[in-house]
Amino acid sequence: MTTRNISRFWEWGRKIICVGRNYADHAKELKNAIPTEPVLFLKPPSAYVKEGSPILVPLYTSNLHHEVELGVVIGKGGTAIAQSSAMEHVAGYALCLDMTARDIQDECKSKGLPWTLAKAFNTSCPVSEFIPRERIPDPSNIKLWLKVNDQLRQSGSTSQMMFSIPYLISYISDFITLEEGDLILTGTPKGVSAVQEHDELQAGIEDVVTMSFRGY
Repeated sequence: MTTRNISRFWEWGRKIICVGRNYADHAKELKNAIPTEPVLFLKPPSAYVKEGSPILVPLYTSNLHHEVELGVVIGKGGTAIAQSSAMEHVAGYALCLDMTARDIQDECKSKGLPWTLAKAFNTSCPVSEFIPRERIPDPSNIKLWLKVNDQLRQSGSTSQMMFSIPYLISYISDFITLEEGDLILTGTPKGVSAVQEHDELQAGIEDVVTMSFRGY
């Protein structure tokens, strides 16, 4: 049996668990209520795309948005994980984009329907290389940024998150068993906006990693 390489989690990880509205300013810019507990949704592993491959714009959307996020890569699985030991389950991190068909999401929300078509399409989860946990000693205070065609669109800090990483790991694991290779997307700061075909997206975690993608 081949040992799985956590640094290539996108090749074999079984699920992507996303946290919506975890930055108050982002919730406000989309005119959403500030949540009192985490808002969760899922992406399938087929959503992964790595640098060098394009982000595919679904034919059914005319308003595709970028959302830059810190991703948490689970190294040790568990159920009902205590907040006090939650960080022991983290293998590392990744810089991620949660690509969102905003017009489809708005339509689904208005009808009380799930967001699947808006969030889970192929290439909706661009990811950077794996970042070992020792490279981000304090994930609760790192700066994220995103540019479109060299214009800054998003800039924020994980210190603005309403629900911390230990809290999210504990909360999620109460309902959904976390497994090695799973990815948790922790939410996006304000500044989301539309991406057109052939736009170049550049994103980074200050002093840690950068990545670039192009829409197609």
